[in-house]
Amino acid sequence: MKNREQKTMDNIEKLSKSLDIKVNKRKVVPTFKTKEVVFLLLLATVISLVMGGIVTYNVALKGEKVDDELQEFITNYDYIVDNYYKDIDKTELVDSAIAGMLSTLDKNSAYVGGSDTNFSIYLEGTYEGTGIQVFNDDNGNIVVYTVFENSPASKVGLKSGDVIVKLNENDTTNMTIDKFSELVKKQKGEFNITYRRDDVEKTVKLKVDTIEIKSVASKIINKDNKKIGYIRTSIFANNTYEQFKEELEKLEDEGMEGLVIDLRGNSGGHLSAAEQIISLFLDSSHPIYQIKSKDSKHIYYSIGNKTKDYKISILIDGNSASASEVVTSALAEQYGAKTVGKKSYGKGTVQELQTLTDGDQYKLTTKSWLTSKGKVIDGKGIDPDYDITLSDEYLENPTDENDAQLQKAIEIILK
Repeated sequence: MKNREQKTMDNIEKLSKSLDIKVNKRKVVPTFKTKEVVFLLLLATVISLVMGGIVTYNVALKGEKVDDELQEFITNYDYIVDNYYKDIDKTELVDSAIAGMLSTLDKNSAYVGGSDTNFSIYLEGTYEGTGIQVFNDDNGNIVVYTVFENSPASKVGLKSGDVIVKLNENDTTNMTIDKFSELVKKQKGEFNITYRRDDVEKTVKLKVDTIEIKSVASKIINKDNKKIGYIRTSIFANNTYEQFKEELEKLEDEGMEGLVIDLRGNSGGHLSAAEQIISLFLDSSHPIYQIKSKDSKHIYYSIGNKTKDYKISILIDGNSASASEVVTSALAEQYGAKTVGKKSYGKGTVQELQTLTDGDQYKLTTKSWLTSKGKVIDGKGIDPDYDITLSDEYLENPTDENDAQLQKAIEIILK
C-alpha cells in the first residue's frame, strides 16, 4: 500500500513540476481538494499515455530502433539532470555533449561556439560591429589588434596597438574580451570609447554598423618595363569572389601582363568561393576538383566561359590550406600555373557548418576532396614547383624587394 501511495505522490510531483505547483513530499498541500487530486492523477495518466503513444509512433514511423549507445546517453542525461545537486543549463549540457562527440573525430571536426566568433565572422565576410578586433594583453588591457578598412573605428582614427581604457563610463581594465563585446552590442546609436596611445588618452564617438571584411587586395608591380598583377587573398569568405573578380578586372584594365596570386597564410573557407574564383581563369571543359563521400565520387568542372592566356604564379606556404589548395591544384594542373614558396598544409577534407537552436555552431567533416587529376593531398600538402625560404631580413622588415618568394614568382612570369 505504501508503495502505491509513494508512486501516486511521485506522479503528482512530476506533474506539478510542469505546472509550477509546489508539492509536499509527505502529503498534498491542503488547498487541494480530493476531486482536484483525482483530476491531477487522471491528467498525469492521460499525458503519460499520449506521450508514450507519440514516442512509439515516431519510432515505428521511421522504422528505427534507438541504438544501445544512444539509449545509454539518454538514460545518463536524464540521471544527470534529475540528480545533480545544482541547477543545470540543459542547453549548455547538450552543447558540451556535442563538443565531446566531435572531439573524438578528426581534427577538423570541432565545436566553434557562437555565430559571432572570429571563425564565423570571417567566413560570412560581414558582421555588425565597430570594425575592430581586440585582445587582452598580459596586464589585462583591451588592446586593438586589427582595424578594418572603412569601418567606424577607422574613420575616427583608431589604430592597432591602441589600449581601450573606457567604454562610456565603464572602466575596461581587466575586462574580458567577451564582456567588452557584450557591452558594445548593447549600445544604441553613438557611444564613447576612450583609448590610450603613447601615454596620451583620447575619447572618440563610435557606433555599431555593418562591416564588410576585405579579404582581397591587389596592385600592379612594375618590373623590367612590364606590368605584373598581384592579388592577395586572406580567406575564402562569402564575399571573397566578388572582391576577387573586381580586383582582377581592375588589374586587367590596367594592362597587366601576368598575375601573381598570393595564398600564403590563407587557411581556406568556402569551397564555393574557391570554385568561382577558379572559374574566372578556366572554361567549362576543365575539371577542377573531385569530391569523395562514403558512397560516391563526383568530378566538378569549372563554370567559366573562357580560359585566360596570361602566365600565373601562385604563392603558398605551410598555412595555405583547404580551399587555398583547391585553387592552387586546379590552376596548376589545368592552367599550368607555377607554384612558389613552401609545401602547403595538406587539408583534403570538407566540413559542413551546422547551427544549433541556441545559435552555437559546429563543423563536421563530411567528405574528402581530390585534385582535378585525382591526387590525394590530405596530410601530404602540395609541393611547390620552386621551394623558396624567406630570409631573416624579410621576416624582420618585409618588403616586395626582399620577398624572395614573390620575386621568384615574378621572374617566372617574365621568362
